[in-house]
Amino acid sequence: MNNRFMQEAINLALESVQRGNGGPFGAVIVRGDTIVGRGANQVTASNDPTAHAEIIAIRDACRQLNTFRLSDCELYASCEPCPMCLAAIYWARIKRICYASTRNDAVEAGFSDELIHREIKLPPGERILRTEQVKHSDALLPFAAWSKKADKIRY
Repeated sequence: MNNRFMQEAINLALESVQRGNGGPFGAVIVRGDTIVGRGANQVTASNDPTAHAEIIAIRDACRQLNTFRLSDCELYASCEPCPMCLAAIYWARIKRICYASTRNDAVEAGFSDELIHREIKLPPGERILRTEQVKHSDALLPFAAWSKKADKIRY
């Protein structure tokens, strides 16, 4: 782990608090010895519940590197990523996550994602958020079209 990169993630979190842009979270994406993406929480500033530091950093890195695969990159975050961010990190194929504070530290500061951690383990029909499959005769058509597409870009 590189303390310089972790310090940058923590600095972004502190700046987020000081500027009032969002919660106390920051993240950087690193390739080799270079920061290729930066993000600070912007949830309240942008009225976007997905504007977490890690998501902003992933979007920045993908834009800078002109790719949706970050498999040769690492993510440094000021706090352990939430379930949404963790999923995005997996989708980006980032090879390593380093974080400073834990999700329990975040709970003590008023940020809890424990409900999501519990809900994710349940079958969809047992979750608090009402979830149901709607059967439709055309439901599989997009997958069939994708399967036949010769020039698709797999991810």
